[in-house]
Amino acid sequence: MFDIEEELKKLPASPGVYIMHDSHDDIIYVGKAIRLKNRVRQYFQNSRNLSPKIASMVQKVARFEYIVTDSELEALVLECNLIKEHRPKYNTMLKDDKTYPYIRVTVNEPYPRIMMTRRVKKDGAKYFGPFTSGLAVKDTIELLRKIYKIRSCNRTLPNDRGKERPCLYYHMGQCFGPCQDYISQEEYRKNVSGALSFLGGNYKEVAQTLQNKMQEASDAMEFEKAIEYRDLLNSVNQISQKQKITSTSHMDDRDVIAFARAGDEAVVQVFFIRSGKLIGRDHFYLTGVENDSHRELLTAFVKQFYASTPFVPGNLLIQEDIDERDVITQWLSERRGQKVTITVPKKGEKERLVELAANNASMVLQKDSEKIRREEARTTGAVREIGRALDIPSIMRIEAFDISNISGYENVGSMIVYEDGKPKKNAYRKFKIKWFKGQDDYQSMEEVLTRRFIHGLEEQKELREKKMPDSMGSFSVFPDLIMMDGGKGQVNVALKVLGSLHLNIPVCGMVKDDHHNTRGLYYNNLEIPISRTSEMFKLITRIQDEAHRFAIEYHRSLRQKGQVHSVLDDIEGIGPARRKALLRHFKEIQAIQNATVDELAAIDSMNMAAARKVYDFFH
Repeated sequence: MFDIEEELKKLPASPGVYIMHDSHDDIIYVGKAIRLKNRVRQYFQNSRNLSPKIASMVQKVARFEYIVTDSELEALVLECNLIKEHRPKYNTMLKDDKTYPYIRVTVNEPYPRIMMTRRVKKDGAKYFGPFTSGLAVKDTIELLRKIYKIRSCNRTLPNDRGKERPCLYYHMGQCFGPCQDYISQEEYRKNVSGALSFLGGNYKEVAQTLQNKMQEASDAMEFEKAIEYRDLLNSVNQISQKQKITSTSHMDDRDVIAFARAGDEAVVQVFFIRSGKLIGRDHFYLTGVENDSHRELLTAFVKQFYASTPFVPGNLLIQEDIDERDVITQWLSERRGQKVTITVPKKGEKERLVELAANNASMVLQKDSEKIRREEARTTGAVREIGRALDIPSIMRIEAFDISNISGYENVGSMIVYEDGKPKKNAYRKFKIKWFKGQDDYQSMEEVLTRRFIHGLEEQKELREKKMPDSMGSFSVFPDLIMMDGGKGQVNVALKVLGSLHLNIPVCGMVKDDHHNTRGLYYNNLEIPISRTSEMFKLITRIQDEAHRFAIEYHRSLRQKGQVHSVLDDIEGIGPARRKALLRHFKEIQAIQNATVDELAAIDSMNMAAARKVYDFFH
C-alpha cells in the first residue's frame, strides 16, 4: 500500500521529474522541479491554492514516483520526453504532433543531391525549412532539378561513375549526367551554388536568366525551348510571390509565436522565418488550458513543440514571457548547437510580426470554434451521454468485440478500442478462433474475451514486477466499458468471462432492430432506448459498424491470402500430409480437439511428438 504522507518524507532535495499515477496506475501528470522535496509536497498541502484542474488531479493521485537528475536542464529534457510518450491527462497538451518537410542539399558529397526529408541531422548537409506543405517542397525540388539539372539518384560518385547507363532524367534533360563524367565537378558545383542561392531567397537572378534564355530561344525560333523556359519562369515567379513578409535581418532564422484562447481551448500560431523570409506558418491546438495563465500556456507549448521539431531557430519572438526562461533557453541552445535567444518584442517590426501572428491565431480560433464544439459533442460529449444513460461516472476507454465467419468456416474475432470517443487503431486486436470448429458466436466470443483478459492480467503482472505502468503493455490496459455487438446473450457471455477472472468491468449490449439498425443498449438486464438523433446514438452506431468492419476485413484478408483453410495450419510441425490424415480419420476439428495424445499418435504419418503438439495447441 502506497502511503503518500510517508513517501513525501523520503523525497530528496534534488532536481528531477515527478510522475503522478491514478488508481489504475495510469500516468496522469508529469512535472519537473529544482527541488523535488519542496515541489511535490506543495500538491498535498491543504493551504496551497491550487487551480481547479490541479486540485482535481491531486484527488486522483494514488501514488507518485520520481527520477532524480543532475541538473534542472536534464529534468526539463526528461519531462518533455515523458509528456510526449505518455500524454498525461492533466498536463496542458499540444494536440498536433506534426513533422515538417525540409529540403536537404548534400553539400558534403562531391556531387551533391537535393531531396526532401523530415529529419534534420548534423551530417554536413544544408537544410532549408521547415515548410508547411510537402507538395510545395516537391514542386520546388522538381523546379530546381529542371533549372540546375542536379542529380536525384543514390549512386555514390565518383566511385560508381560509368558502372551503369545514365538514367531517364539525363535523357529528359533534367540531369547533366555526372555518373558518366559528362560534366566536371567544378561546373556541377556551380549549379549547386545556384540552387543554394535560390533556396536562400535569391529569385531575381534566376528569373532574369530564364527570361534571357526564353528570349534567345524565341529569337532563334526554337519555340519549344522558349515555352519550356516560360513555364520554368512562371514557376519561379509563383514561388517568389509566396514570400509576402520579409525581415530587414536577411540572415535571421526566427519563429514568431503567438496565441488566442477561449475556454479550455487555445490556438497557437507559428510563423517560420528563414533567412529573413516567411517560408510558412502553421497553427496548433492546446487543450486543458482553462485554468492556465498566459505564461503557463506558452511555456507548455514551447517545451512540447521544440522537443519534437528537428530544427531550432536562433531567435524566438513570443507574445508573452514564459516560465523557466533561462533553463529553456539553455536547452534550446544545446539542441541548436548555437546560442538561442527568446524575445518578447515591445515595439517596431518584431512587435508587429507577433501581433500579426496573434491576429491569425484569433481568426483560426473563431473560424474553428464551431468545428471544435461539434467534434467535442460527437466524441467526448457522446461518451458522457453514454455514461449518464448507464449511470457510469467516468468513461474514457471503450472496447467493442465482434465475430465473423461464413457458415462456421474459420471464425475470427475483432477487438476495437475507442478512447475519448475516437478510435485508437493501434490498440485494435485480431483473434483466430482455435478452441473449437463450427458456427457458434457465443463460444467464439467467450474464447476471444477469455484470451484478451487472461493475456491482459498476465501482462499486468509482468509489468508490475518490473515496476512499469500498465500503459506500457498492449493488453494490460483494461476498458472502462465493454460494448458487445448484440443483446442479452452476448452480454451474459462477457459477464461470465469477467466473473471467472474476478474482473469488475461494466458490460452493455448494442441492440439492433429487425432492420439491423441500432435501437438501444442492454445493461443490467434492461434495454435502454436511445434517441436516433442523439450524439450517443451516432457514436454507438460508429462503434458497432467499426467492430463489424474490422472483423470482416480480417476474415476477408485471410481468405484472400489462402491462409484460412484449417486451424491445423497454425500448429507447428503439422504439414499438409498430417493435416489430411487427421481430417480423414476424425472428420471434424471438434473430434481432433477432444482426442487424447495416444489417439492422435495412432494416426498414419503422426508420431508422439507431433501428437503432443496438436494436443497442446488445443489445450
